[in-house]
Amino acid sequence: MTEAAGEPHGTLAVALAHAARLLETNPVMAEAQAMEILKVAPEHPQASLLLGAARRRRGDGAGALAALHTLVARQPHWGDAQIETGLTLASLGRHDEAVRALRRAVEFSPDASAAWRALGDQLTILDDAAAADAAYAQAIRASVRDPRLMEAAAALCDGRLAIAEALLRTHLKAHPTDVAAMRMLAEVGARLGRFEDAENLLTRCLELAPSFTAARHNYALILHRQSKAAAALAQVDRLLELDPSNPSYRFLKAAVLARTGEYDAAIEIYQAILAVHPDNHRAWLSLGHACKTAGRQADSVKAYCRSAELAPNFGEAYWSLANMKTYRFDDADMALMQAQIARPELADEDRFHFHYALGKAFEDGGAYAQSFAHYAEGARLRRAGLGYDSEETSEHMRRSVALFSKAFLAQRAGQGAPAPDPIFIVGLPRAGSTLLEQILASHSAVEGTSELPDIAMIAKTIGGGKTRGLRYPEALAEMSPDRLAALGKEYIARTRAHRKTAKPFFIDKMPNNFQHVGLIQLILPNAKIIDARRHPMASCFSAFKQHFARGQGFSYDLTELGRYYADYVALMDHYDHATPGRVHRVFYEDVVADTESEIRRLLAYCGLNYEPECLHFHANSRAVRTASSEQVRQPIYTDALAQWRQYEAWLGPLQDALGPVLEAYPKAPFDSG
Repeated sequence: MTEAAGEPHGTLAVALAHAARLLETNPVMAEAQAMEILKVAPEHPQASLLLGAARRRRGDGAGALAALHTLVARQPHWGDAQIETGLTLASLGRHDEAVRALRRAVEFSPDASAAWRALGDQLTILDDAAAADAAYAQAIRASVRDPRLMEAAAALCDGRLAIAEALLRTHLKAHPTDVAAMRMLAEVGARLGRFEDAENLLTRCLELAPSFTAARHNYALILHRQSKAAAALAQVDRLLELDPSNPSYRFLKAAVLARTGEYDAAIEIYQAILAVHPDNHRAWLSLGHACKTAGRQADSVKAYCRSAELAPNFGEAYWSLANMKTYRFDDADMALMQAQIARPELADEDRFHFHYALGKAFEDGGAYAQSFAHYAEGARLRRAGLGYDSEETSEHMRRSVALFSKAFLAQRAGQGAPAPDPIFIVGLPRAGSTLLEQILASHSAVEGTSELPDIAMIAKTIGGGKTRGLRYPEALAEMSPDRLAALGKEYIARTRAHRKTAKPFFIDKMPNNFQHVGLIQLILPNAKIIDARRHPMASCFSAFKQHFARGQGFSYDLTELGRYYADYVALMDHYDHATPGRVHRVFYEDVVADTESEIRRLLAYCGLNYEPECLHFHANSRAVRTASSEQVRQPIYTDALAQWRQYEAWLGPLQDALGPVLEAYPKAPFDSG
């Protein structure tokens, strides 16, 4: 480097500027330039930073960290050094460390938009959606330089969403092509759960500014959250064209592929990430999930064990092993988990995962008092972080009963989309729905998909102040036959991405769809609806001891759980009276007692001929996404029928909340027949 050594134009500033220019186009030359500068000016901060950045860009993460370690030690409060350290750690797959470095970076440089964005990406990889959204909001705030938008950005970051929305809508009326404002308003919409509004805003934003990469990433996430897999994949692929090695984009693509049942493709992506970042415990966990669903049990266990080995404090890896249902912990595993929950600094999320895993481990060993104590503590911690309101569920049930009267449904009979394709399986989680799905999916005319969110998504779009201010489900009363048919066609179109065969029927086994049986009858009059029912104590306790990745907020408190079950029974009993025979009920205990007869009844309701393969459902190698994935790959067994009785001494609040529902089972307490 002759310039810095004394050529006429060879000032240090010129040399640094030259190295910075080389960084994007030729990191090898940039590294050489930075090293030459450091020979002349040892320990120069900017040159050391350039050296680390150049090494990261050419793939030498370890070398980059070596350069940056010394720099950070000398300049601990320099935000740029912390940012580069965070990016380097991220490139090595050390995402937890990257988050810590990036948090330090934004502490010292709160207006560094790139640092907030990188922090959001890392938190997304770590599956901390709430923290990621907060970081992305800060990235938006830091990128805004227009004084008219700064107040809205501050409100967004503070969670004052109504104020942010009002300010942004006013601004966009005056400046309808301001893409920064559109992106911010889309973020507000996403926070409020108005994904369709957010999608429309981002669509327009990208029409105006196709190179707005941050908005495209937001767009892909919004599409994914709405289960619009094909559209989400198209956006992720465009992002990957620009940045093929970006782990956030790659993780997102794998998640979208897994959502649509493309497990082999998702597994390939996770394996490719792990080939470069073999110490990424989150990627090992994701690989384990994909392998489990695809029926590759041994590979799943291996991946979960590797995740736990890399991060002994990572509770989710241990719970994932427990959630295999067929896996057994040894004494060393149990000692390690107990040591982890004894650590006061352990994060609550890791702590409740360990409690659930220990609950399963002690249950397997017959130590039911210890088992229940761990299940209860895990549920308590999980419930504390949720906003579930049991009265809202009860109110929805009462309003549904009031709307979907026998006369109301009769007047609209035959309206909606005529497609006979869907077979809905509804009920409570852990009530045998996966077993019924596996039986039906073993028929040559039926495809099993998974728990699809599309009915709930459609329900969210109904009402919303657009139909004379009516809410769902009351807004359905104002809908024309054409509108009901359009909603049914929308459901068929949305779910097409999950169908991999040409079979005429497919299964949607989202259990919570019992809340939308009225909607299903209106928009899909020829769909089949199956109610999977199990003894209230068995069903509820099985749900109580299960940690669900998302949703099912009612399941973490015994009283709320009993109330939810009672509301479910009351609503389904109402439909039995309003539309007799429309819903086919299957009792788990009957399936266990006389499997073939129940299968024949089930197939007859669906209009299907009996096929022996349905009786041998456990031989079906199809992908299964639920907690019962390993159990339904075995023949029917009776062990679980009265498992809850081992815990009966502690289930008083559940029994009290169930009340008449428990006493009347298998009939509904409201059934006079």
